[in-house]
Amino acid sequence: MISRRTFAKYSGLSLLGASASGWLPQLAAQTQTSSTNHKRCILLWMSGGPSQMETFNPKPGHENGGPTQAIDTNVPGIQVSEHLPQVAQVMHHLAPVRSMSTKEGDHTRATYFMRTGYLPQGPIRYPSIGSLLAHQLYDENCDLPSYVSVNPFQGFSPAAFGPGFLGPSWAPLMVAAQAMQDEEVSFAVRNLKRRDSVSEEQADARRNLLTVLEHNFVRQRPSAAADSHLKSYEQAVRMMKSAAVGAFQLDEEDAMLRDAYGRNPFGQGCLLARRLIENGVSFVEVNLSDAEGNGNGAGWDTHADNFEAVGNLCQVLDPAWGTLMSDLEQRGLLEDTLVLWMGEFGRTPQINDNTGRDHWPGSWSMVMGGAGVKGGQVYGQTAEDGVEITDNPVSVPNLMATICEALGLDSADLNLSNVGRPVPLADHGAEPIYDLLS
Repeated sequence: MISRRTFAKYSGLSLLGASASGWLPQLAAQTQTSSTNHKRCILLWMSGGPSQMETFNPKPGHENGGPTQAIDTNVPGIQVSEHLPQVAQVMHHLAPVRSMSTKEGDHTRATYFMRTGYLPQGPIRYPSIGSLLAHQLYDENCDLPSYVSVNPFQGFSPAAFGPGFLGPSWAPLMVAAQAMQDEEVSFAVRNLKRRDSVSEEQADARRNLLTVLEHNFVRQRPSAAADSHLKSYEQAVRMMKSAAVGAFQLDEEDAMLRDAYGRNPFGQGCLLARRLIENGVSFVEVNLSDAEGNGNGAGWDTHADNFEAVGNLCQVLDPAWGTLMSDLEQRGLLEDTLVLWMGEFGRTPQINDNTGRDHWPGSWSMVMGGAGVKGGQVYGQTAEDGVEITDNPVSVPNLMATICEALGLDSADLNLSNVGRPVPLADHGAEPIYDLLS
């Protein structure tokens, strides 16, 4: 990563006549990725596009609002959908943004846009928000991967979950919930244990041999790809030998707390996210895609039976999210942990003939809370019918800049792309929304 100040300093110099393509990679290679910033981020990803009307921008009394009623929160003057009673009680930590607006109504493009901050165009392979923030917030003292994705659904846009030009060493560790015989939900990382037929001495000898071969290859054929492969391998070995891998063992938690999160993949995934953050992981995302709490679909894509579907999804979302916020606060983690809730777009204010809502990128909602966020407020408004934004529209680049600012990062700082072009954390011209920040 190259700071804006450093880039400005050197870009005006000839550096003995060297071209930008010659000196920029050298400058980047000298830059350390380790950070003294110990802030973390949890993303609750709602694949399919959640309806704002049934979550954070209800319109009771208007025909577009349908049967959904609004309830008070613990912050006077702020109401949310009746489906979110527990989230309503932690509203003092949260800031719903009711005025998100893009032009992307296609799942693939919209997912990529929201998860990278850039539109999918040209030769640049942009990193996902998880890879980007994990790279910027990397803690060298953490034995676990910097980015963990829980129950991911990549069907709409696989590239939106990848590390892009940052390389494979910043790809997520993906873990999926496993149902046990007693219906217990657990998470296991594959291939961490050696086979019983291989002794510890044999395993060490094999690892040492492979390490020698890897380092020789990188020394003889230096490249970003080879270096990234080596780092990924070293990270895997480090995790295998670390006690921190115990973070994935949820049976260490109090049974009542596990019940409070919800005994389903999403609820237990949120509990896992707290445990991973507690163990130094920089970025964790948990996906909710169906009413059973799994991540294997796009349940928020409610073209039909919207009201029943969203109600069922929120029965999983509400206790998990509400408990997560309280749990983080009680453990002293919330002040350093940014929590995001969002999908790729919203749903049409108008109700279709199938009692559903269709794709709607024009005026929809996301939520920020925790580290760096001024909770207990609503940012942006829509008209009575929910169609037009009447106050403070928010673009994706400005949202990304705000996320960076909340985490103590300069959104104008640069990374080098796969084509040698410097790319800022948030798109050119993006500005943080300071009214959302504490």
